[in-house]
Amino acid sequence: MQQERPAKREARAHAAEQPFRYPLERSFEEPDWTRLPGYRGVTPAQWRNAQWQRAHSVKNLRELKEALGDHLSDRLAEDVQRDMAERATMSMLIPPQMLNTMNEADLEHDPVRRYMVPAFSDRDPAWPSHPRASRDSLHESDMWAVEGLTHRYPTKVLAEILPTCPQYCGHCTRMDLVGNSTPQVAKYKFEVKQPDRLQLMLEYLRRTPSVRDVVVSGGDVANMPIKRLEEFVSALMDIPNIRDIRLATKALMGLPQHFLQTEVLEGMQRLGVKAKERGVDIAVHTHVNHANQLTPLVAEAAATFFEFGFRDVRNQGVLLRGVNTTTKDLLELCFTLEDRCRILPYYFYMCDMIPNSEHWRIAVWEAQQLQHAIMGYLPGFATPRIVCDVPMVGKRWVHQVEDYDLEKGISYWSKNYRTGIEYDDADALARRLPYYDPISTLPESGQAWWRSQFRELVPSS
Repeated sequence: MQQERPAKREARAHAAEQPFRYPLERSFEEPDWTRLPGYRGVTPAQWRNAQWQRAHSVKNLRELKEALGDHLSDRLAEDVQRDMAERATMSMLIPPQMLNTMNEADLEHDPVRRYMVPAFSDRDPAWPSHPRASRDSLHESDMWAVEGLTHRYPTKVLAEILPTCPQYCGHCTRMDLVGNSTPQVAKYKFEVKQPDRLQLMLEYLRRTPSVRDVVVSGGDVANMPIKRLEEFVSALMDIPNIRDIRLATKALMGLPQHFLQTEVLEGMQRLGVKAKERGVDIAVHTHVNHANQLTPLVAEAAATFFEFGFRDVRNQGVLLRGVNTTTKDLLELCFTLEDRCRILPYYFYMCDMIPNSEHWRIAVWEAQQLQHAIMGYLPGFATPRIVCDVPMVGKRWVHQVEDYDLEKGISYWSKNYRTGIEYDDADALARRLPYYDPISTLPESGQAWWRSQFRELVPSS
């Protein structure tokens, strides 16, 4: 017996009002730098010049005041000065390009200012640092196979080729190594000279065929002279087991002018050609934390990598309270990355447990809520994973937590591989390792428990 066809189906779906509104409403243009007192006479040619940007980068409070003029109030300046003396783990270094993305009319609440120029009053007054915080919270230096080469994952390594950047972020996870010393932090200095260190890295990779993926970072690859960077990356491509290379640079956003220089363009083009010839995937990983930091110059610089055959340009942001931890801020950033700059939203890390970072960090449960809130808006391949980088475990999606004491803010995580220092540890895969929420996010009973455990760390009222 022949079955009847279903009745006609009426089309009923239509666009609905959503918690986040798309398309993007913010105009996409280079902010007018001449609105800032320090840059009123700067020409477009000067602004596009990487050397001019580096020479005029803000390195101290006096230079910040010269750039911003009366937009930087005396009260905020004093607040920043106190932070530099008592809390800052990174010295000040801000290119004009990045400073130009701040809202000078409301610097106190501006998201870029909040993480590039921290103020003392921004910090958590009760717990500026978590009791379990540490200078090298991810134990990267503990896992050096040679100085600067972290072998943390089974098939991947991190090559810290230099300890400097064109800009210094207040929340830097490598605050133990990167940048100039501050009153709070005497930085570690590499002991092996750079050419020798790079050669030792290459030798280790040649004799370790289990490694296929190298993240070339630091610091920031934009601070490596292009000839030397090209030589190192080209040598990586000559190692048969290396199949993926990722160049890590926040300067793609903070100093896009660097990547638009003729010699840098030519060097990157040669790397793209060689990667194709050798069957190696090469990509760029950048670090943008707020949509306001994305401008046409960033898009122009990012586009060059696609022209040269790079596989992708991806963003690895950090979740920072007061910067990007609302659904609106996170989705606007992701869509601006995709629509304006062709940069793939890849990861958003929870801020690591370094000293004096408690005011930026969010709890695991808050990160889980954010992951839930952004699902369904972006294409699947462009929906960033929110991850917790658990010490001695590695990156874990925030929903992979195995157990969670919400009262004390302690989550427990397991691992499925040995790090480079656990090769002879029979119990490495059986352990559950802890991660700690910011104490300020806990119920009062949980905060009281931490106070009872660490009374000596609680500032007196």
